[in-house]
Amino acid sequence: MNIVILDGYTVNPGDNPWTPLEELGTLTVYDRTAAADILPRSMNADILITNKTPLRAETLDKLPGLRCIGILATGYDVVDVEHAGTLGIPVTNVVNYGGDAVAQHCMALLLELCRRVARHDQLVREGRWADCPDFCFWEGTQMELGGKTMGILGFGTIGRKVGRLAHAFGMNILAASARKSGAELAATAADPGYPVRYVDCAELFATADVISLHTPLSADTKGIINAARIATMKDGAILLNVARGPLLVEQDVADALASGKLAGLGCDVVSQEPASRDNPLLTAPNAFITPHIAWASLPARQNITRILADNLRAWLAGSPKSLVNERFLK
Repeated sequence: MNIVILDGYTVNPGDNPWTPLEELGTLTVYDRTAAADILPRSMNADILITNKTPLRAETLDKLPGLRCIGILATGYDVVDVEHAGTLGIPVTNVVNYGGDAVAQHCMALLLELCRRVARHDQLVREGRWADCPDFCFWEGTQMELGGKTMGILGFGTIGRKVGRLAHAFGMNILAASARKSGAELAATAADPGYPVRYVDCAELFATADVISLHTPLSADTKGIINAARIATMKDGAILLNVARGPLLVEQDVADALASGKLAGLGCDVVSQEPASRDNPLLTAPNAFITPHIAWASLPARQNITRILADNLRAWLAGSPKSLVNERFLK
């Protein structure tokens, strides 16, 4: 069984051995694969594994020996999953591998926006504290979270974990779905173990002091945060996005930050990654941007390797799981 990983570096830059996958066959790992190299590197693969390297229909058509595709992530838009299904190629992804890491990163962004720890550390090192006539000083407003309302759009595994952390800080929790009404969500959502009020999207955006996005990217959610939506939010709301960059119309968000309509933005994702130098969020005030690292703790990356190996082992045994294209398979 020939297994080829096209872009393994981000999952294993040297600290996360491929042992679980090596146990399944002969493993070839490429740190990164340029567009011109995708086809030649994939030609002899029985199992092809990708993270962000695209596998489009025209490539899949030229791989008659390919039997299965594994994705080192939850999102699977890099693979033409429908076309793979018509070719009889199952596609399996990895879910629930880093919920704690992502939720903690989300709260780290929020706390930075509220308390400006990094900024004040910088000012201390610049001598501002040494020059201060008082025993302390601060720049900007220090915000407390207790009593504020956290609105979570997308109340799956990660959304519920974010809610638990926010609740621990004394926040009131609202949850909404981009696809369901508040009543429908309340009837289907798993009990998070803390108080939460399920609402429609409109109420969440109008009511929340902090809005945290955890919804998948789809035709319905692309650009869901736009000028019209921002206009319905509370003045001075904070926006968090550790889901997908294209959920935001980035120029609209930058404009809202510049006007003060939004008090702050914390995001780990942008529409084009790596972020282009002309991305309007890079020059917007009160925006904290991290380079898509919320998922990347070592325990989370170890989970990715283990879970994908388990998925492939199940497929080899004739009982596939976590298939994202089951309905298209012939």
